[in-house]
Amino acid sequence: MPLRIDVITIFPDLIRQALAHGIVARAIETGLAEVHAHDLRIHTSDRRRRVDDAPFGGGPGMVMQAEPFFRAVEAIMPEGPAPSRPIILLSPRGEKFTHRKARDYSNLERLILLCGRYEGIDERVRASLATAELSLGDFVLMGGEVPALAVIEASVRLIPGALGDAESSEQDSFENDLLDHPHYTRPADFRGLKVPEVLLSGDHAAIAQWRRNEAAIATDSRRPDLRRN
Repeated sequence: MPLRIDVITIFPDLIRQALAHGIVARAIETGLAEVHAHDLRIHTSDRRRRVDDAPFGGGPGMVMQAEPFFRAVEAIMPEGPAPSRPIILLSPRGEKFTHRKARDYSNLERLILLCGRYEGIDERVRASLATAELSLGDFVLMGGEVPALAVIEASVRLIPGALGDAESSEQDSFENDLLDHPHYTRPADFRGLKVPEVLLSGDHAAIAQWRRNEAAIATDSRRPDLRRN
């Protein structure tokens, strides 16, 4: 059964256009995944299709209303969430998205992603509708669409068969709590910058050991926190 991902957003075309190319597009074409972008405005009760209003208590900006999100999820997944069908709110306040989470998501039956905009989303969406809240990192974007695309790509590429070579994902950064080793290709000498001799030696055991050592060096110097996880 393919992984089905539903994205609820006021910019569904942004999601569709971004996923029309590359590995995710091929995974969809071959039946490994389904991605559906839903227009939040369709699920409003307002004739003008408004999805936001001024915040209670005053303050700058507009807040996205709870009702359209609840109605959208109920229409798209009337059976409700389950461990294999989480509802994820994309928000700067969320838990940090990681490679490990992408690996978990790649094994799901279904995933719903909620994309906010403006000043934020009514807190009742987080408290009573979403099963988890995710962030890409300690920065703020204009909305949840870019994080949603990142979650989709990171997760779909880990579905068996999505990549041309299964070993590609096994050697990724963050697998086994390590960053990836350096990569080189032709020419062997570019402007005096030479490829390490071991990679030209044909000694597969020595190459494998070099790659392990370089991955450990990169991790210890750039992301020592990964070793502590």
